[in-house]
Amino acid sequence: MSVSDVKLGIVRLGKAAGKTKYTILDEEDISLVEQYAFEPRMEVDQDGNGAKVYAYAYKLSKGRTSARLVHNILWEKHRGGVAYGFKVEHKNGITVDNRLENLCLVRDTNCSDDEPQEGVSGSDPSLYYLAIQQLPNDPIDEQFPGLMATHFYKSNGEMVSNDDETQSFYECHYPPCTKIEREFRGFSVCGHCQLVRYCGYTCQQKDWAAHKKHCRHKKQNLPRFCYSPER
Repeated sequence: MSVSDVKLGIVRLGKAAGKTKYTILDEEDISLVEQYAFEPRMEVDQDGNGAKVYAYAYKLSKGRTSARLVHNILWEKHRGGVAYGFKVEHKNGITVDNRLENLCLVRDTNCSDDEPQEGVSGSDPSLYYLAIQQLPNDPIDEQFPGLMATHFYKSNGEMVSNDDETQSFYECHYPPCTKIEREFRGFSVCGHCQLVRYCGYTCQQKDWAAHKKHCRHKKQNLPRFCYSPER
């Protein structure tokens, strides 16, 4: 896909935090799909700061137990190993935007190393938004609803139950938005289908043109915070 004269690779990760997730890569890195299988994993902040969805990949020849963060794989491919006391972060805060220019080294606060860090420069997220907005509705969601279930995995590849309360955060349903609830059921739910959640009215309005094609009214008493996209 070419966005604003920039060639990108977009890889479907699967379902996480209530919606289909994708990761974007530089064109030269799209060849990784020949060696790796990709999937999303949601990591919950144990300090109560919500959760984030990351892109993971594992070598087809080794299985899911070999899964690693995609941004770490890419950094090592282009920049070499990560020194102790540092970690790779996303400049624009979008954890599935894995273009090399969006990655940087920062100090790992879990380590005791006292070396200085590279600052996170706040990369413009608009390129990610443009790429995601150009994607058509996911045909897998429409044709195979059984695959829409969200799955989560531990670091050893073991699947975590969907009913696990620690994995109950939702991401805003509007595709370009990557905001995730900071507390359980913190987002408003669509007042018609009561299935999809939004971080705010603006994203709900923007998504209505696409969502209304699949939205089906659910007859039951609505919680007070629910509202209709047509409001």
